[in-house]
Amino acid sequence: MSSVRRLPLSLAMLAAMAGAACGNPPDKEMQQAQGAIDAARAAGADQYARDEFAAAEDALKRAREAVVQRDYRQALNNALDARERAQTAAKEAADLKTAAHLAAERALAEATRALNESRAKLKAADTAHAPARVLSAGRRAIGDAEITVQKARTAFGRGDYPACVDAAGDAATHLRAATRDLDAGMLAGSRRRH
Repeated sequence: MSSVRRLPLSLAMLAAMAGAACGNPPDKEMQQAQGAIDAARAAGADQYARDEFAAAEDALKRAREAVVQRDYRQALNNALDARERAQTAAKEAADLKTAAHLAAERALAEATRALNESRAKLKAADTAHAPARVLSAGRRAIGDAEITVQKARTAFGRGDYPACVDAAGDAATHLRAATRDLDAGMLAGSRRRH
């Protein structure tokens, strides 16, 4: 073989060896990104930091696609981005979960307070001889609210703070309305006696 023909072949082999030596997929970085995503999910990022968590998953998906395309530099960039976004999502989730926990505690306390006030108002309305339909409606409202407050407590116990806030808020709203109705019923009962 002539030296002119060997030169392109040698250059091609050299390029192939150089590509193989420095063109490895970023497996370690992709595993770190997957680990960060798993940790973020465990921290509740899929619920409390959805956007950043989804961006982390998307970046890892793009990294895998880049590996298939043998664009290892892009795969590395995407894997690093995925890891960073997952870590950010985990931090955001921790902060938001703490805030949601506090909001759920407040909502449960408010619902419990409204439940106690409604029970006391029902007792007072019964003593004041409020109309039977008012007392019956009050008992039903309090019974329904007790069930809803229990659902809120169950949601709180399993860490579903948004569901807890929703249920406790609904219970408190209905109990306030029931208390107003009982007040009006007591007023009507006192007028009838005079």
